[in-house]
Amino acid sequence: MNENMTPAIEVRNLVKSYKDVEALDDITLSLAANRIYGLLGRNGAGKTTLMSILTGQGYATSGQALIFGTNPYEHDETLSRICFIRESQRYPDDFTATQAFKAAAMFFKNWDHELAQRLCTEFALPLKRRIKKLSRGQLSAVGVVIGMASRAEITFFDEPYLGLDAVARQIFYDRLIEDYAQHPRTIVLSSHLIDEIANLLEHVVVIDKGKIMLDEDAETLRGSAVAVMGNAQKVADFIDGYEVLHRDALGSLAAVTIKARLTETQRQMAAELGLELSAVPLQQLVVRTTLAEATKETTPDSLEALK
Repeated sequence: MNENMTPAIEVRNLVKSYKDVEALDDITLSLAANRIYGLLGRNGAGKTTLMSILTGQGYATSGQALIFGTNPYEHDETLSRICFIRESQRYPDDFTATQAFKAAAMFFKNWDHELAQRLCTEFALPLKRRIKKLSRGQLSAVGVVIGMASRAEITFFDEPYLGLDAVARQIFYDRLIEDYAQHPRTIVLSSHLIDEIANLLEHVVVIDKGKIMLDEDAETLRGSAVAVMGNAQKVADFIDGYEVLHRDALGSLAAVTIKARLTETQRQMAAELGLELSAVPLQQLVVRTTLAEATKETTPDSLEALK
């Protein structure tokens, strides 16, 4: 198959077991090249395990994990096309930030020295200070600089920017979009800060308890649910027949999140009933969907459980 037609990342029936725990449970996934993906989910959902296998730092119990059609495990040529930056990134203690960047420049063939310098200035990184003397935020900045300046064909960011303050995170988001526009590549962002990265994402993958819960284009996902608020009986009548993701009630009022794409006629009907409709933020949609799916696994009546 022509590599241009080959998915950047392909996972087939992937299983990773630790004793009696299924960290990844029969996952199948295909991610095209040159897009920005969000890999979202709670702590322990399986995100880091999946990325570790895709970057050759772990191996699957069964199934396949392919990078451009090749198993990356102990495959140097494929690994040279990948950059994996995680929050707990480790460097030799005696290294300075400058030495870490020099080592990265030797490994990544697309390394951009000017971009690295610019980011170091914006993050106010003390380049000559030893890594072990850096603050958590400065250590996070080192990882972000390497992840961006590497310009690797596939770059995984496993929440390395959590140590950055809000201003520094915004610098990261802005520079990422700018550089991606000029140098497209496949970027996978794993984060709990869903609202912050929502506008960056072109495709969303949600994983929970080792299973894929959502795998959709971000634009499609953003319009896939709506919150309906108003008189409880009128809300109940209006949402009849729709899948309910979440339900809140206070006296005679109700607020229900449903999975639906409402037509203009339906929206007009809601207005005539005195109901308020609002868009569901991506973070809330991910949380609601994850909780709804988890509830389905534990009870046959998910709607009752969500009341």
